[in-house]
Amino acid sequence: MSQIEFYDTRSRSQRPFVPLSPGKVGIYSCGPTVYAEQHVGNLRSRLFSDLLKRFLISEGFEVTHVINITDVGHLVSDADEGEDKMEAAARKAEQSASEIADHYTELWRQDGEAVNCLVPEHNPKATDHIPDQIELAEKLETEGYLYSIPDDGLYFDTSRFPSYAELAGLDLDGQSEGIRIGVTEGKRNPADFAVWKIAKKGEDKRLQEWDSPWGVGFPGWHLECSAMSVRYLGERFDIHTGGIDLATVHHTNEVAQSECGYGVHPWVGFWMHNEFLTLEGPGEDDDGGEKMSKSKGDVKTLSDLIDRGIDPMAFRYYFLQAHYRSQHAFSDKAIQDAAKGYKRLQRIAMALEEVEGEGDPEAQAPFAERFRDALADDLNAPEASAVLWKVARSDELAAVDRRDLLRRFDVVLGLRLGEASSAAADEEREQDPRIDDLLAERQAARAAKDWAKADQIRDDLKAEGIEIVDSSEGPRWRRSGD
Repeated sequence: MSQIEFYDTRSRSQRPFVPLSPGKVGIYSCGPTVYAEQHVGNLRSRLFSDLLKRFLISEGFEVTHVINITDVGHLVSDADEGEDKMEAAARKAEQSASEIADHYTELWRQDGEAVNCLVPEHNPKATDHIPDQIELAEKLETEGYLYSIPDDGLYFDTSRFPSYAELAGLDLDGQSEGIRIGVTEGKRNPADFAVWKIAKKGEDKRLQEWDSPWGVGFPGWHLECSAMSVRYLGERFDIHTGGIDLATVHHTNEVAQSECGYGVHPWVGFWMHNEFLTLEGPGEDDDGGEKMSKSKGDVKTLSDLIDRGIDPMAFRYYFLQAHYRSQHAFSDKAIQDAAKGYKRLQRIAMALEEVEGEGDPEAQAPFAERFRDALADDLNAPEASAVLWKVARSDELAAVDRRDLLRRFDVVLGLRLGEASSAAADEEREQDPRIDDLLAERQAARAAKDWAKADQIRDDLKAEGIEIVDSSEGPRWRRSGD
C-alpha cells in the first residue's frame, strides 16, 4: 500500500501526511457565512472536507472535525469597509441578525444531511466565542503586532510578519492596495487587516456589537477562525480546508495572527484548498465558465436541484467526477448526466444487496487496494470512482464480492448506494412481461426438478444479455451491466 500524500498549498508540494499525534487528526474547515442559502459551489467545499474525513476514518484515524459558523464580522468585501453581511441581510429582512443566522444555519445543516455529510464534532458560532477572539487580539497587541486607527479599529501590521505572503504566494510589492483589499485611511501597509472594528460615532447602532478593551465593536472576520480552531484543536493542528478563494486574504490573515499570537510555526500542517465550481455559458467547453457567485446572481442551490426532481445524492456523485484541485464545470447537462449515472450505479448496488453468501477477501484485495491508493494520492476521487465502476460492472468478480466491495467503497464515498427501500428498488427495476413470464416458467421447472428446462431458459436469457439473480425473495432479472 502506498503512503498517504496530500497537496499542501503553503509548500506548493504534495508530500506524505503524518499527523501531529499518532492515530489522531484534527481538521478545521471554513464554514458558511449564514446570511443567505448556500450555493452548490459552497457545497463543493463541504463535500471535499467530508470525503477527506471519511477517507482518514477508513484509514483508522480518530478524526476531530471543526466547521465554524460565521454569524458576525464578514464585511461585504475584503477591504475592511462596508456593512457586515449579517447586518445587511437582517435589515433587508427586517429580522434580527440571530434570526437570520439561525434560519440559514439550519438550511446549511439540512443541505449537509441531504448529501450525506458526516456531522462535524464541533460546529461553533463566531458570536458564541467573542471572549476567545478578544483574548487572541490582546495577545497580538501585547506582542506589538497591532496598531489602532482612531474611530475605525485595531489593525494587524503585516510588516511585522515576514512570512505573510507565503501561503498564497502574494506579490505584495507589486500589488495595488485598491485591487486586493481596498483603501482604508490610516493603514500602515496595504495588506494590513482589521482584527477588531470599533463602532463609529454618529452611525446607527449595529445589531451585533460587544464591549472590548478597545471600545464597543465587533471582531474582524479572520479572527474567529484562528480563535475557534485553537479552542477545539489546540495551538497546532493537522489540516485546514477551504475554497481556493480564501487563500489570498482570509487564510493568509489567519496564518499571520495565529502564528504571531500563539508563537507557533507552522500553525497548520497542511493547507488543502478546493477549486471553484464554475458555470458553463452557452457553447462553452467544460473547462470554461466563471466562478459561481451570489453577488452576480448566478447561484444554483441544492433546493433548486431538488425542485427539478434531481436526487441530492446525484450532486454528491457529480462532485466525485473531478479532482478537488481542478475547476469543475457545472451545467444542466452535467447534473442531469450525473443523476443518470448515479441512478444506474444505485440499481446495480441494490440488486447486489440481494445476493447472499460470503465473499472472497483474496479476490477483493486488488480492487480494494487500487481504490484506497487512489484516495491516498491526494484524494483522487475520479480514479476511486473509476475503480467503483469497474467493480460494479465486473465479469471477473463473483456477485458476492462485488457486493462487499461496493459496500466498502460506499463507506468512504458516502453515496448511500444500498440504502434505497425495496419499494424504491422495485420502482427502479425495469419491467418486461415476456421476461417475467420466462422467469416464472423457469421457477416452475425448478419446482418440478426439470433442471434441463430451467437451465435452458437461463441460457436463452443470458444470450439476450439478461442475468438472473437469485435472492431470498426469489429470482429477479437485470440486464448485464446494470
